[in-house]
Amino acid sequence: MEIKIIRARKLRKRLTDAELKLWQELRCRQVEGFRFRKQSPIGKYIVDFICHSARLIIEVDGSQHSEAIEYDIQRTKWLESQGYKVQRFWNNEVLQEIDAVMEKIWNLCNMQSSPLPGLPPQGGKGFVEFDL
Repeated sequence: MEIKIIRARKLRKRLTDAELKLWQELRCRQVEGFRFRKQSPIGKYIVDFICHSARLIIEVDGSQHSEAIEYDIQRTKWLESQGYKVQRFWNNEVLQEIDAVMEKIWNLCNMQSSPLPGLPPQGGKGFVEFDL
């Protein structure tokens, strides 16, 4: 089995307090039907939370990330080059302002997965809205 998958499985069992609090909000499609996975491998990285349908990655950062700024920048650039939006929250934001964090995530999910533009109906007049 690939080492990255084994590591991701271990990380899923050892969530930080902030990650656990956010996971309790994200799991079971609690963000308007968007499904998130926790500690998921993508490329050579393991991301905290990912919603493939919204092309959104959520990272919950502790103080150690203030020492790894260059690594995080390169990691984010690569993830964005794969078509994902990366949103970072500090641990204290998740622990103290979970409602604001969830609102931001919900807004990002809806922005990232906006419906395709409507096609004109027969005769070419107006546009048809599609619910995806």
